[in-house]
Amino acid sequence: MKLIKPFLTISGLTFVSKILGFFRDILIAAFVGAGFIADVFFVAFKLPNFFRRLFAEGAFSAAFIPIFSSILKKDGKAKALRFGSEVLSLLFFILFLVIIIFEFLMPLVVYFLAPGFAQDPSKLNLLIELSRITFPYLFFISLVSLYTGVLNSFNKFAIGAASPILLNLTFIIFIFCFREIFETKGHMLSWAVFFAGLFQLVFLIIGIFRNNLEIFFVKPKFSKYIKKLFKLIIPGAIGAGVIQINLLVDVILASFLNTGSISYLYYAERINQLPIALIGVALGTALLPTLSKQISQNEKGKALYTQNRAIEFCLLLAIPASVAIFIIAEPIIGSFFERGEFSATDKLLSAKALQAFAVGVPAYVLVKILTPIFFARQNTVTPVKIAIFCVFINFLFNIILMQFYQHVGIAIATAISSWVNCILLFYILLESNEIVFDKMLKLNFKKILIINIIFGILVFYFKDFINIFSNYKFLNLSIFVLISISVYFLLLNFFKIFIFSNFQLFKLR
Repeated sequence: MKLIKPFLTISGLTFVSKILGFFRDILIAAFVGAGFIADVFFVAFKLPNFFRRLFAEGAFSAAFIPIFSSILKKDGKAKALRFGSEVLSLLFFILFLVIIIFEFLMPLVVYFLAPGFAQDPSKLNLLIELSRITFPYLFFISLVSLYTGVLNSFNKFAIGAASPILLNLTFIIFIFCFREIFETKGHMLSWAVFFAGLFQLVFLIIGIFRNNLEIFFVKPKFSKYIKKLFKLIIPGAIGAGVIQINLLVDVILASFLNTGSISYLYYAERINQLPIALIGVALGTALLPTLSKQISQNEKGKALYTQNRAIEFCLLLAIPASVAIFIIAEPIIGSFFERGEFSATDKLLSAKALQAFAVGVPAYVLVKILTPIFFARQNTVTPVKIAIFCVFINFLFNIILMQFYQHVGIAIATAISSWVNCILLFYILLESNEIVFDKMLKLNFKKILIINIIFGILVFYFKDFINIFSNYKFLNLSIFVLISISVYFLLLNFFKIFIFSNFQLFKLR
């Protein structure tokens, strides 16, 4: 069994989605900028996204996939799909109820989400309106997560990985075609969120039925599997979503800062999410069902080997991403966003936040790898304890650092808490022998550090060449990035870490 094929599938489609996502954000930056409307919309979009990443993509997937895979292995396809149908019925009812409650209590919810907006009634009222439009996105995308989990358990990774492309395409179409028919630019963007969720759900339903994985509404039974799902999903929400909890705390505190602070953090986070999605999310998504099957079959040796290669591959890509983003943060922000309503000042302030976020890139990505190792063993309690502690660390450093560095202090605090989370997860896994570093990983880790010192020096020395043609910022950046990637892979090849002719990185012994 190999992880490289599903990783490349997920990562490749995620890359397409991210490219479209950057184009979407370029349009938003040019169309809305980093002011009043942008701050309000980004908070309204953050609300359903927070719950989506916390429950739908985090805890739900982490709890559902191991149980579904276990039933599939022991009892067969029919019983696994029956379990999926029961979960669908319960999830549909719970989500519908949650949406109704939140729509009714939205004034209270947004006051908690952005208490700093209370000082400006027009800002707060607009946030209530936009949040009521965007929040049903949670309903659609949570069902998408269920269908994606089912497809991933059958090694059908492409459909779920492709669905975010529809989100970005919907935004792009709305910005180009419907900008004039809405009350404000914020309303236009919020309705784009709503319809994007609906389109994604329809796309996944079609994918489910085309693969003969019919999941229908049934009368759910509170079987041992359903009980186990609920037992795992609540603590898993914290364990899998610590980064999202920290980002929510960031928004709450940023609402007290100057107008534009939320937007600066948003644009910086969007760049920062690229390596996390392409490496961490893609690899973690491919890793969870594979580890779950190996552990259920009591193949501990294979599981340990898989984990080592996943960590190695993660470090191979995450460290240079962190180094490069930190060094060329300003040209990156300028190339993507500095046009229209997005000014040179906005570029500088966003770039400083991006540098702070970049320090935590390896930690963000490693957490995406380490958390599935716990979840594959159906252990969600340990990540919860670590996550609670890390949320406290994030909040404490936020309060301290934002006094001196404003929104940049918030980004620094997020990076610090992510590193604490990563180190503690590693410590627990090593102490319990759930991870045992093999000789290959130890040797390659030393080589990776040496390579990245060389790589960082080269990027720093040649960074001024990015602006060699001042009128072609994005082209300059693209060429520089492609050359940098080529140089990095040549270094890997020279140090014999990654041989071009050998792509069996995840082949199990």
